[in-house]
Amino acid sequence: MHKALFLDRDGIINVDSGYVSTLSQFIFVDGLFSFLKKAISADYKLIIVTNQSGIARGYYTETDFLNLMKEVDVKMQEQGIQIEATYYCPYHPDGKVAGYAIEHFDRKPSPGMILRAIEEHQIDPLQSYIIGDHMRDIEAGHKAGLKGGFLVSSSSDMLEHKNKMDNFDFLRVDRLTDLLSFF
Repeated sequence: MHKALFLDRDGIINVDSGYVSTLSQFIFVDGLFSFLKKAISADYKLIIVTNQSGIARGYYTETDFLNLMKEVDVKMQEQGIQIEATYYCPYHPDGKVAGYAIEHFDRKPSPGMILRAIEEHQIDPLQSYIIGDHMRDIEAGHKAGLKGGFLVSSSSDMLEHKNKMDNFDFLRVDRLTDLLSFF
């Protein structure tokens, strides 16, 4: 069994600037590469879990998303970083694209993507964490049985959600680099 960091994409891997669909729009978060290298040196597998409602909304296609992630993977590898896998949910109930305008168990805060990754990559959830910029990311980690989570956000809206997640430890930090001392 392996331990893993489950990483949201927009806001954690890249600056969240709306519906990002091309490498020219994709700006890596400051300090990301240093953080990921430290996590890898601590024997964490890196797995991206990302809601991509832009597909359901018709802002970009699933092929556009997959092509972008191939380019992102190349940039990561150039930095010596191996992403184990990327899981994405292209569905949204308010979508406009036929076949994608549905509710789906993969869409965070549901834990579908994380549960599949745990099974497919032999991940020990009790040694693994979720890192996201919204409470829906943290909730998905809780529902999947992860050890804990990190909310990278300057917002304090998390208090209303804490009661839903008894026995699930998570910490809010302002920047991803604030987590360097944890791994």
